[in-house]
Amino acid sequence: MSNCSAQQRPELEACRAVVTGSSSGIGRAIALELAACGSDVLVHTRAHPSAAEDVVAAVRSLGRASSMLMCDLADPSLHEQFVADAWEAMAGVDIWINNAGADVLTGKAREMSFDEKLERLWRVDVAATMRLSRLAGQRMCAASGGIMTPVIINIGWDQAETGMEGDSGQMFAAVKSAVMAFSRSLAKTLAPDVRVNCVAPGWIKTSWGSEASGYWQSRATRESLLGRWGEPEDVACAVRYLASPAAAFVNGQVIHVNGGFRSSCE
Repeated sequence: MSNCSAQQRPELEACRAVVTGSSSGIGRAIALELAACGSDVLVHTRAHPSAAEDVVAAVRSLGRASSMLMCDLADPSLHEQFVADAWEAMAGVDIWINNAGADVLTGKAREMSFDEKLERLWRVDVAATMRLSRLAGQRMCAASGGIMTPVIINIGWDQAETGMEGDSGQMFAAVKSAVMAFSRSLAKTLAPDVRVNCVAPGWIKTSWGSEASGYWQSRATRESLLGRWGEPEDVACAVRYLASPAAAFVNGQVIHVNGGFRSSCE
């Protein structure tokens, strides 16, 4: 349960948020956390409308307005229309969360070649994040002067700055480093009209974490100073803080959410 429920006045009351990739996992947790703090939420999915509608229903059960949009963000020709549709559905957007990311670690995708995985990650995690951020940022700047400074929050990776061995480490370090560097630069571009920050999760128990082998289970808990996997809700709470007025003077930052990182070599 969100800490926001204990507040007399929800800190995101009357805000309007878009959360990409919010039918499950971290995106779902973010959508519900923002709703619990008073924000209306647009839920996005690429190919799981039933799961997305469940999130819509959960948001509405918290007393907030919600709707769902489907879009394959790997297709750049769809980005402008997706942003326009989101703005129309919400009658404006105050908080834009680029959470959608390509899953190359579970299901059939894990059998793809390195190049195929990298291409998918580039299209969704990097190119879509950049294009959607720029499109949303332009609209936010044009509509500045609302109840709060508009916010864009992107998703990085804590080990992108230190590196991790293996194919997955190479791919995610390159891709998420790009997102983190872009976020810092976009913050400088859009300031002072829009705040832009990035959350860099560590070992978070999403679908891959639930299926991970004993080696990865042990490594995840060993490398966190808190000795446990993170939960999607841990990331959602950090996103909620960055979106809220409490973070009004936080801009151009990458916030690690990993319980404190201990190198596997330590």
